[in-house]
Amino acid sequence: MAAYETTRTAPFGAIATYSFIRFVSNVANSVIAWNDARVTRNSLGKLSDRELDDIGLTRADIADIAKITRF
Repeated sequence: MAAYETTRTAPFGAIATYSFIRFVSNVANSVIAWNDARVTRNSLGKLSDRELDDIGLTRADIADIAKITRF
């Protein structure tokens, strides 16, 4: 049985391009997570104490809830 070498090196610049795309993707995901947390804080902040109590939250819980939504 003959053995063939099937592995190849990546083309020039492929690894750098992949690293750059991954970096941009991570930045975009961080911005999206920050915006989601901001929207959550704003939405919960607009609720009255009575409405928050109905869903089992207090004003002090709002910051904790927004932290949970981050990646």
